[in-house]
Amino acid sequence: MTGLGINNVEAIGNQTRPKPSREEQPARPRGGARRFLPRRADYAGLTQSWRGDVVAGVTVGVVALPLALAFGITSGLGAEAGLITAIVAGIVAGIFGGSNVQVSGPTGAMTVVLVPIVARYGTDAVFVVGVIAGALIVAAAFARVGRYLAYVPWPVIEGFTVGIAVIIFLQQVPAALGVTRPEGENTAAVAGRAVADALTTGSVAAIGITLVTVAVLIALPRLHRALPASLIGVAVATVIAEAAGLDIANIGDLPSSLSLPALPSTSLDEARNLVAAGFAVAVLAALESLLSAKVADGLTGGRRHDPDRELFGQGLANLVSPLFGGMPATGAIARTAVNVRAGASTRLASIVHSVVLIAVVFFAAGLVGRIPLAALAGVLMVTAARMVEVHNVRAVIGATRSDAVVLALTALATIAFDLILAVEIGIAAAAFLALRKVAQTMTAVAEPVASADELGGADLLHEGIISYRLDGALFFGAAQRFLTELTAVTEARIAILRLPDLQVIDATGAQALGEIVAELEGRGITVLLKGPRPEHLRVLESVGVLDRLAHSNHLFTDLPTAVAHARAHAARGVSTADELTA
Repeated sequence: MTGLGINNVEAIGNQTRPKPSREEQPARPRGGARRFLPRRADYAGLTQSWRGDVVAGVTVGVVALPLALAFGITSGLGAEAGLITAIVAGIVAGIFGGSNVQVSGPTGAMTVVLVPIVARYGTDAVFVVGVIAGALIVAAAFARVGRYLAYVPWPVIEGFTVGIAVIIFLQQVPAALGVTRPEGENTAAVAGRAVADALTTGSVAAIGITLVTVAVLIALPRLHRALPASLIGVAVATVIAEAAGLDIANIGDLPSSLSLPALPSTSLDEARNLVAAGFAVAVLAALESLLSAKVADGLTGGRRHDPDRELFGQGLANLVSPLFGGMPATGAIARTAVNVRAGASTRLASIVHSVVLIAVVFFAAGLVGRIPLAALAGVLMVTAARMVEVHNVRAVIGATRSDAVVLALTALATIAFDLILAVEIGIAAAAFLALRKVAQTMTAVAEPVASADELGGADLLHEGIISYRLDGALFFGAAQRFLTELTAVTEARIAILRLPDLQVIDATGAQALGEIVAELEGRGITVLLKGPRPEHLRVLESVGVLDRLAHSNHLFTDLPTAVAHARAHAARGVSTADELTA
C-alpha cells in the first residue's frame, strides 16, 4: 500500500483505520444478470499494481506454455487446442470470473474426462460437449449453486486429487517410453500395455529425454524457486534432441489458421451420451474452478471470490473456447498459485498471460513444433507428482478411520471408473459414515435419581418411576438402536422421556419414538413426555406420536410437573389401561 496522509484516515473511537479510496470501496450489490458483469472494483488499485500484474502475467504465461501444449496433446486434441484454451479461458474467465487472481485454462483433470470422449466420438465431439458444459455452468451460476462447494468433504477432495494425479502420470507412460499409445479407455490398462510394448519397441532416446526433463524440473526449484522450471526443462530437452539428432516424436507444425470444428454426426443414443459427457465436464469444471478460487483466497488473504460469478466466467469460457477449436477449461490451481506468488493483484495478470501465449503462436510456432513429446511427458509426470499434497493426505489419513476410508474409496474410484462417479461414491461414503457417527451420539440416559435442585433428591425408582434423558440426534440412523434400548425397560410402571436435549429428530426417529410409546403403554407402563422443542413438537404431531400417549395431558413443559403427575399416578396405582377408560 502507498503511504497514508492525515486526510486519508477516518477515526473510529480511539483508533484509526485507512479510509478506502474510491477504487478500493466495495461495489454495490447488483441484482439479476448485472451481478455477473465486470465492474470497476475488479481493477481496484491497478494504477499502483499494474507493473506487478504485468510481471505476474508474463511469468504465468511462461509457466503455462508447456502445460497447455502437454494437456492438449494428452487429451488427443493436439497442442494447438491446449494453447487456444489457455488463451481464450485466460481472457474470458479472467474478465468475467469471480476471482481477481484466478488463471484458467486446460488442466490435467479435464484431460482425464476428455480422453475417453475423444476415443469414442472423435475430436469434433468435444465442441458439442464443451458448449453443453458451458451452458450448464452458466445455468448453475444463475441458480447460485456455487455456495454448495462447502458441502464437499475434504477427504473426497484429497482422494479426488490423488486419483487424478495417478491417471495423469499413467497417461504419459506411452510418450515417455517412445511407443505408440495402445488402444483402450482404462488408463492403467493402457499404461500396462505400453510398458509391455516398450520391451520390444521402446525408444531409449525418448526415455532419456523424459529423464532429462524430470531432472531439470526437480533440480531448478532447489536452486531458485522463481525460475520457470517447466519451460527451461522443455527447452533443455529440445536442444539436446536437436543437437544429438534424436529420432523421436515431437509436437509438429501448429496450424496457421483456426476453423470452427465440424458438428459430429451422431445417433440419438450418442447424442444422449454427449449430453451426459457435457454434464460430467460441467461438474468437473465447476468443482475444480471453485477449489482453485478458494485456494487463491487463502494465498492472497484479501477479498474472497464470488463463487456464482466464478461459475459464470468459467461457463462463458467453456462456451467460447470450443468456437476456436479449444477444449473445456477450468480454473488452474498451479497457475493461479504462480500468479499470486509472482505479485498479481488484479485480473490484468490473467489477460497478460493470454497475450504472452498469443505472441508465442505468432512468433514462435516453429520452435514450439520441435518440442519432443517425451519432454512434455516429463513435465506432466512431475506436475502429477506435485499435485498430491503429501502432508494433506497424511492429515486426512491420520484424522479418523472414516476419513481414510473416504479418501481411499474416492481415489480408487477415480482411477478405476471416472471422476464424476468417484465424487459421487466419495460423497455417499462420507455421508454414510458421518450419519453413522451422528447416530452413535444418540443416547438414552437412565436417571433413576433426580437432581436435588429439581426434586429434592428423591429416589424415583423405588416409586416405580424411571426418567430417561434423550441426547443427540434421533433420526433414521439411530432409530433402531434407540428403540431396542428403551423397550428393555422392565422395572418401572411410569417412564418419563425428557426431550429438551434432543438436537435432531426426523420422521423415522419420531416414528421410532411413537413405537416405543405404544409398546411401553401396551405393557402397562405409562409414558410421559417432557419438553420437546417447538420444531420437534411439529414433527411428533405430524407423525402421530402424541396420539399414542394414554392421555393428552401426558405432555409437559417442565420436569417437576411431570414428576408430580407421575407420583400421583404411582400413588393411586393408576394403570395405562385404567386411564384410557377414564
